[in-house]
Amino acid sequence: MADPRFFTNRGPFSLGDLARLAGATVEPAGEVERLVRDVAALERAGPDDISFVDNPKYLAAFAATRAGACIVAAKHASRAPKGVALLLTPKPYHAYAAVAQAFYPPPAVPAGIHVRAVVDAGARLGDGVAVAAGAVIEAGAEIGPGTSIGANAVIARHVRVGGQCRIGASVSLSHCEIGDRVTLHPGVSIGQDGFGFAADPRGHLKVPQLGRVIVGNDCEIGANTTIDRGSGPDTVIGPGCWIDNLVQIGHNVTLGRGGIVVAQAGIAGSTKLGDFVALGGQVGLAGHLTIGAGAQIAAQSGVMNDIPAGAVWFGTPATPIKQQFRQVATLRRLAGRKDEPE
Repeated sequence: MADPRFFTNRGPFSLGDLARLAGATVEPAGEVERLVRDVAALERAGPDDISFVDNPKYLAAFAATRAGACIVAAKHASRAPKGVALLLTPKPYHAYAAVAQAFYPPPAVPAGIHVRAVVDAGARLGDGVAVAAGAVIEAGAEIGPGTSIGANAVIARHVRVGGQCRIGASVSLSHCEIGDRVTLHPGVSIGQDGFGFAADPRGHLKVPQLGRVIVGNDCEIGANTTIDRGSGPDTVIGPGCWIDNLVQIGHNVTLGRGGIVVAQAGIAGSTKLGDFVALGGQVGLAGHLTIGAGAQIAAQSGVMNDIPAGAVWFGTPATPIKQQFRQVATLRRLAGRKDEPE
């Protein structure tokens, strides 16, 4: 169960109300008025809790659960224990997200500027903005209505942050524009110099980085991720992108809408990713590549070539996943041959 010191439960809710939020159907229909008081994992749930099952590997736990209700696809409903009410939906995990948000919505941040924050007189703050202790907002910065700025965050000159954003503690923003409803977790750095220089044995010469970073609406960017500003063109993060912790995005990179980038991935400068591209953890992309819309790249892959739309690649150097598996199988067969000298 969620620790009440950190999370405030807004329940109870009726199954009918939760079903409407989640786009699900209550089964049996007579249970629509039944109340549930919390969300919980299948193994830990009790009669007042609602749980979910999406991955078939957890069907055994579903069959043994003591939950009062469970979110599940219709094809697995027959595995439910007697007495467990069901919310039937083709997307159980999506429905669970909506239900869990109802019980535990993001906490409201009281508006106002902490006495130990530093806000330049030339900055513009919208209605309902909250600024925590130690934060610095420099001249010309614009903060949209309802946005919260965490402790020790720095919003540099002329940065624009949209409305209803959550800017975490120790975030650093410069040379950028941030859309509406964006969440930046603690330690995010956006808009610093890109890694641009002219190599010279007598001493490398810095190339001025004259672009910006543009972050679209409804993005979420994880803790300690860094996004460099462009060298002339902008670095662009499309709307609806979800970026994990500890990701590095180089100058002039473009992410299309709805992209997913998992922890410790790195994208070198001027690479362009289409809409809904997904990068697994620790993927490395070389510079000046084009990754087509909907492409998926498996964890720890090293990408050195363009990837067509919709393709699934894997390995180092990355190749189409079926080709990579054939190569691995061939190497294993060769390694197992007994006629080769040791």
